[in-house]
Amino acid sequence: MTISTSIRLTAAVDVPESFVEDYIAVYKHLHANPELSAQEFRTAEYIEAHLSGLGIESFRCGGTGVVGILKNGDGPVIGFRADTDGLPISEQTRLDYASEATGTLPDGSTAPVMHGCGHDTHIAAALALSSLLTERTDLWAGTLVLIFQPGEETAYGAKAMIDDGLWDRAPRPEVVLAQHVMPLGRNKLLIRGGHMASLADSWKITVHGRQAHGSQPEKSIDPIVAASSMVLRLQTIVSRELAPSTPAVVTVGTFHAGLKENIIPETAEFTLNVRTPDEETRTTVLAAIRRIISAEAAASDAPEPTITELNAFPRCYNDPASADRVIEAFTADFGADALIDAPLGMGSEDAGWLSDAIGVPGVFWAFGAFDPELFEDGASPAGNHSPFFAPDARAAVIGGTGAALSGVLAYLGRN
Repeated sequence: MTISTSIRLTAAVDVPESFVEDYIAVYKHLHANPELSAQEFRTAEYIEAHLSGLGIESFRCGGTGVVGILKNGDGPVIGFRADTDGLPISEQTRLDYASEATGTLPDGSTAPVMHGCGHDTHIAAALALSSLLTERTDLWAGTLVLIFQPGEETAYGAKAMIDDGLWDRAPRPEVVLAQHVMPLGRNKLLIRGGHMASLADSWKITVHGRQAHGSQPEKSIDPIVAASSMVLRLQTIVSRELAPSTPAVVTVGTFHAGLKENIIPETAEFTLNVRTPDEETRTTVLAAIRRIISAEAAASDAPEPTITELNAFPRCYNDPASADRVIEAFTADFGADALIDAPLGMGSEDAGWLSDAIGVPGVFWAFGAFDPELFEDGASPAGNHSPFFAPDARAAVIGGTGAALSGVLAYLGRN
């Protein structure tokens, strides 16, 4: 006698254990085979093949992005995004499905690659959602636009898909949903109205000087001294130009100059990463950075530095009414205790472009996929972008698929 075990995804939807096991296998495959931003070629092919096997039509968009269109009669149109890229991290989880993949960085060098931010969980959950909705047409009606977005880590992918005509080629939705795994206990969900992530900007600053022998500094304009003064002064923006209640971060992540100890170089270069909570603060901080860089160069009698904008993350804003609609669905499916709130963090996300580009609401939430015991006595598991980041595969599939289903049915569910 065979006993079939059912797994509860939402209050009204159970799936067989075999379904969960199938998508754990999908998740492990994706985890073991990550690809860097804009290089997700095999990942895109895998997604296309999986959608095709479900009978879902798809098309490429934004280079390595994939869009699937799932229709089931008359009803609303909504979008659901899953990002697909990995990170240049050497995985140290020691999982039996750990990544040993490598990729090519923009400078041509080879780097290890890991799904260190959990985008593999997002793909697996979106594919599981697609499979479930294909089988259970009794649950819903309308159109679901499945957006498998590349290049989230570099703020490239959402804009690339929009620029490639995403909303001209796919039905325009009334809302775009997205989710992200975070270091939270399994069955926990983080969602609120308003800003869900910080805006972010990355710049490269090239400070120009005049090269000379180290023994003849009077013949030089030293770009290292000028750049060092800039780095120090930039740290005063948050502490002296913003109110203490305004969260912001200005980080100098790299500093490069010179080739030999007795040569004052012609240039020095450093990179900045800036996190701000809203558009007004972003404008204030970026203007202050430009002012300081220009003024410190002038103080050193150096030419005006060159500022290269590397990337910019948009706002990730939850329309309050739309967020409340999803929160209501989550509460009904998982209970009020499953929902948590937290202050705005400094992480960033480009999903907001997908909804803002066409003036519709967006709703973004986080789900947990970690053993609650890891949080005892104030401890916490390794977070996103760590080489030790390791969501529980089973919790990721069940939690990610369940949250996705609940959010989608908040709009497409049959009443």
